Order: sequence, then structure tokens, then C-alpha cells
Amino acid sequence: MEFGTAGLRGAMGAGISCMNDLTIIQTTQGFCRYLEKQFSDLKQRGVVISYDARAHPASGGSSRRFARLAATTFISQGIPVYLFSDITPTPFVPYTVSHLKLCAGIMITASHNPKQDNGYKVYWDNGAQIISPHDKGISQAIEENLEPWPQAWDDSVINGSPLFHDPSASINKDYFEDLKKYCFHRAVNRETKVKFVHTSVHGVGHSFVQSAFKAFDFVPPEAVPEQKDPDPEFPTVRYPNPEEGKGVLTLSFALADKSTAKIVLANDPDADRLAVAEKQDSGEWKVFSGNELGALLGWWLFTSWKEKNQDHSALKDTYMLSSTVSSKILQAIALKEGFHFEETLTGFKWMGNRAKQLIDQGKNVLFAFEEAIGYMCCPFVLDKDGVSAAVISAELASFLATKNLSLSQQLKAIYVEYGYHITKASYFICHDQGTIKKLFENLRNYDGKNTYPKTCGKFEISGIRDLTTGYDDSQPDKKAVLPTSKSSQMITFTFANGGVATIRTSGTEPKIKYYSELCAPPGNSDPDQLKKELNELVSAIEEHFFQPQKYNLQPKGE
Repeated sequence: MEFGTAGLRGAMGAGISCMNDLTIIQTTQGFCRYLEKQFSDLKQRGVVISYDARAHPASGGSSRRFARLAATTFISQGIPVYLFSDITPTPFVPYTVSHLKLCAGIMITASHNPKQDNGYKVYWDNGAQIISPHDKGISQAIEENLEPWPQAWDDSVINGSPLFHDPSASINKDYFEDLKKYCFHRAVNRETKVKFVHTSVHGVGHSFVQSAFKAFDFVPPEAVPEQKDPDPEFPTVRYPNPEEGKGVLTLSFALADKSTAKIVLANDPDADRLAVAEKQDSGEWKVFSGNELGALLGWWLFTSWKEKNQDHSALKDTYMLSSTVSSKILQAIALKEGFHFEETLTGFKWMGNRAKQLIDQGKNVLFAFEEAIGYMCCPFVLDKDGVSAAVISAELASFLATKNLSLSQQLKAIYVEYGYHITKASYFICHDQGTIKKLFENLRNYDGKNTYPKTCGKFEISGIRDLTTGYDDSQPDKKAVLPTSKSSQMITFTFANGGVATIRTSGTEPKIKYYSELCAPPGNSDPDQLKKELNELVSAIEEHFFQPQKYNLQPKGE
């Protein structure tokens, strides 16, 4: 396994390519030495460690055990550790780093990966996930500290150590106090007739979402009984990932139909992501895409902020962020309303770090999101947070209900006002790095050596940005503005018809992903015609750029 900006992600089991006691000890020893070099006050400030409910009985590995071994490493070096006594959502780690002014945070989780996987996610003292060059520095320090230190396996040393702290009670209290500041319609929440169903998909989210609803004066949502308790086997789903759509939500829909609930809220197993579904008048369930929910939450947080801040001069210091593969709907809203919109590279590590820079400059960051159902609705957590997003979505739905509007109707109103933004994303599975490299090199030498494609089927290409090589033909010097990374593949094509498509590799899964969007200006657009055109564009990209037969790619299975 290689330590990168996403930390570690791999299957639990024996051997140096897996997540196990030894690889956790080695990683933490390296991280510890790196932090000692970076922070002279590490022994005063310390680190926070938490974990999800994953476990692998066959190898004896579990998130809790890995967290205790990591804590042992730091405490053996005289460094204070704030170790949660029970499972928490991932966002509680960045929250605790910022709230207690610690040097770093570690979350042991593999988020929504298959059940055999685990991961090691790292936050810096600014409360955001690490970005380069820290990953390289930590990776090198791990290589220099591979031999376990004395007592490395003896996690009993942390019991009773004066350096050991359990932040569970105080952080639980403070997080929900801070969350209350984002409740705008307490009276509406108390009276609402809208019913909600929540699933934590066998993960950590249940009790935290219940607490969030109480903080907003809601009746707590009805929990899917088969999925509300943590279970590392994830017995009721094939993949514990709400992004995979309706399959993961089958039990939620059944419970909602039975209890006449109109809205389903679903967290992934570490509760940093959120999927939302709404029952339509036809009786069908609509699962909102990450981009659609991003549009709704962005509109809502801006509308709620504007009501509280009548002073228009504050707009010039107000920001929203989204990643470069997410919908440009926030940009359209920002243009019309007068606040700032910024785009970052893919992943919340970039949005969290940029948000912190802006906040330190006295700016107000209202919202950040990525299409992979990640939302930062409250900047006291500089990462995606599915707990705050769940309760804020519930308040939005309850408020709209007082105006006789559904979420789907409001989404349509946003598109009518700011222009339709139709998106479509999917992926192919490919386990062979050599094949992936060939596919991307083919795109870079499509019309002869060092010549990118000029068309894709019948669609003319008007612009190309390659963030692997740093090329961008829309810039005067042909150099990309966003940071480039030779270690990951990412090319964005702009089409003459207003379409944009990005093809990239995933940092945590064996996938080649694509993201496409057609943006229309505000006014009379025919969404069905736009959808048809986008589908044609996507088919052309799959056929001409991915060439799944040639490269033996496995399509996304339902």
C-alpha cells in the first residue's frame, strides 16, 4: 500500500499490501515522526483519533483495534491523544481538530467501500484533509520507521495514561450546539407534517442524525430497523454506498411507503455523505443526484443567508465552492446573485483547504459540494458532513412544504431561474494500470502524436484541459491554472454545443470515471431535448474515447 493524500485504503488481512496491525503501526510511526518535525508544540496540543464500525473477524482487524494501536504509538512518544470511546461519523475528526486546536486527526474508515476494506484518513492542523507535499513527507517517514517500536502492540499502555483523553461527551455536545446556528426555521420544524425516513446503511450515522433532528426541533426521522445498527457485514446491501442508487434504498422506500413518509435520507457508513429521495405524485421515488442536491442546498443556504443579511456589500466577501467535475449550477447562481464561486480539483481535501484559506482572509464560505453526494453546509467542519446535510435537507423540505412545493418542484424552479444544468456520470471498472495508461495515452495522441481529438463522433470539441500534463488550450500560455498531478489521469473536454465532459481515474477504487454536463442559459429550455442531446454525447464518449471492447472494460453494473 502507498500512503497518499487520501491516506491508506485497502483490504483487511495479512501482508504488507493489506490493512492490519503491522501496517497501521508502521503508518502511525511514520506519521508521528513527521508531525514531530512539523510541530514544536505537538506534545502540548496532541492529535484526535476516531473510527467507524468496520471489522474483519478472519484477520482480527477492526477499525476500533486499529484506532487503539494508533493511539498507543503516539502515547508511547509522550503525545496527547483524544481517542473517541465509541464510533463516530468521519466529520467529527476534522471538527475536533479545529475545535480543540490539535495538530492532526486520524479517522479509521473505508467510507462506503466493500466490507473487507478499511482505511486511514488524515487531517492537518487546519482541520482539512492533507494535500501535497504532506503525503510525500509522511510516506517517506513511514519508510524510515518500519520496525515496530517497543510496546507497539501493547495497547493496554493507553489505559490510565495521563496523555489519554476521551472527547466523546464534550464534542457531542459542542458539535450539536454549533449545528443549531444553521437552523433558520425552528417554528416550521416543530409544526411540520413532512415525514422522514433515515437509513445509516449499517454504519455509524443513526444516533447522530437523531441528535441533529432534535437540535433542529424536529420529530426524529423513522429509522430503517434492519439497517440502523452498525454491522460490519452490511447484510442487506450488495455495496454499502447510497451513491449506487435505488438498490441500497429498497428497504427505505418500503418503510416510507408503509409510514407515508415523503422523503428518504440515506447516509453512507461513515456518515460523511448523504443521498436524498422524494416520492413523486406518480408514486415513483426520485433519487436526487449529487449535483441536484448540490443545487438545492446551495440555493437554500444562499436564500437563508440573504434573509439574515440584507446588507448587499457583504456579497463581495461571500463564497461557494465545488469541484471541477461537479455541476456548474453554483456558478450560474453566483453570477446572477453577485457572490463568488470558485472551482477546485476533485475531492474535499481541495475544497476544505481552500475554504480555510478564504475564512482566514475574513471571507464567508456558505457552501461547498461535490457530485459524489458530499456537502459542506456548515464551515465549522472543513470536509463533507452527511449529518448536518441530512438535517438541513429536512429543514429545506419542511420549509418548501409550507409553500406547497416539493424538492423536485423547487429544483425545477432553480433551473428555470438560473438555467438548466443536466448532468450524467458513470464509470468503467478496470483493474489493470497498464490498460488505463494506454486509454489515456490514446486520447493524448488521438489525431497523430501529441494531438488531442478534435471531435467525438458528431460532436465538435472546442477546448481541452489535461490536469495530468498541465495543458489547457483555453489559457494564453496553454498552461492549466488548477494544480496538476502526474500520478493521476484527468482530461476535460469542452464541446461546441455547451457540453463539458471529464474523464479521470479514481484515487480509491479501480474505476475510470466520467462526468458530463450540458448547461443552458436561463430562459426557455426544453429539458427533455437537453437530456437527449447529453445522452447522445455520453454514448459517443463511451464508444470513441473509452472503447470498452478494445480495452476490455467492465461497465458499471446495476
